[in-house]
Amino acid sequence: MNESRRADKASKPARGLNRVRIVACVAMLLAGLGYWKFASRQTVQATQLPQMTVAESLPSAPSGFAPTVENKNAPAASAPAGMAWIPGGEVAIGAQDSPMQDQVGMQATLDSRPVHRVYVDGFWMDKTDVTNGEFAKFVKAAAYVTVAERKPRAEDFPGAPPENLVAGSVVFSPPDHEVPLNDHYQWWAYVRGANWRHPLGPASSIQGKSDYPVVHVAYQDAAAYAKWAGKRLPTEAEWEFAARGGLTGQPFVWGDEFRPKGQWMANTFQGHFPDKDTGEDHYVGITGVGRFPANGYGLYDMAGNVWQWTSDWYRPEYYQQLASVRGVARNPKGPASPYDPSEPNERKKTQRGGSFLCTDQYCSRYMVGTRGKGEVTTGTNHLGFRCVKDVLPAVSK
Repeated sequence: MNESRRADKASKPARGLNRVRIVACVAMLLAGLGYWKFASRQTVQATQLPQMTVAESLPSAPSGFAPTVENKNAPAASAPAGMAWIPGGEVAIGAQDSPMQDQVGMQATLDSRPVHRVYVDGFWMDKTDVTNGEFAKFVKAAAYVTVAERKPRAEDFPGAPPENLVAGSVVFSPPDHEVPLNDHYQWWAYVRGANWRHPLGPASSIQGKSDYPVVHVAYQDAAAYAKWAGKRLPTEAEWEFAARGGLTGQPFVWGDEFRPKGQWMANTFQGHFPDKDTGEDHYVGITGVGRFPANGYGLYDMAGNVWQWTSDWYRPEYYQQLASVRGVARNPKGPASPYDPSEPNERKKTQRGGSFLCTDQYCSRYMVGTRGKGEVTTGTNHLGFRCVKDVLPAVSK
């Protein structure tokens, strides 16, 4: 296990040490903040991929995607508890232009082009994100300790003061006043003692929140749960097929309009980011699963509330690679290795869906075709997951 990134964060004293050396590994991996915002703070090496802009190499996406073609066969077995059938088939994935044509929305689509077609087999998918209650059963049965609960090892950080080698995780910590949006350190903090049991720090708890999505889960935590449950994490292609719910090319999992007939469809951020979430959608911060309408496949919260891990490594040019191959990619499982130009030494997986922090002022990744990313050993209080399950082959008699 790679403890080094966590220990680097945990070893941050209150003041004095270089903030970038200690904290950058945390904030840079926060899904949904967008690599373009961070790339401006990095020195781009000659060997890195060039940073894309809206004005160059990214023509507008076509207004219409080719129709989704669903498989017609259905599994003979009944649905596993809490799961929905995703028929699979052929679908166009990727991001069309932001409906508002705004800079934030357009930047969110940079690594989601070009739109291309994939085929995925049918599978079962959890109707909701894994909840605190479900995760607690796993922890008890497996005696599992999450990455955020583990104390960084002194041998990994020679010279680090022992008092700074403490377990913890990354928490959204909004300022009490308006701030420029060019410094994410102003609203993210490494909090000692923050973990899935204590989402905001030691003084917080999940009592009475068994139906809230579990958060502060590193990739290995999510994968461990999935294995215990006899499931797995979805590929990015599977996730997007499921999220679209049978629709073709719409920017949101529910259709073309962000608020159809004035109805809130997902838990996102209203007000002034990051200091004031007005809760116009009835929720400030994270909320329980299933509070908003399901998509066409009966899946809840495929946009907003918390980000979701996928099993694919993250590379910004991956869609270009898929599209360059003739034909339809069948059951793509992501690139063979990760690469993020803004942090070339970090190992990141793709994350999807956006969170309660997504807003057209800064993120916009509640749009269904857009992609997030996260360093694999780090969780946050806006990151969760859901699982999928393969269809067992029929047993011949």
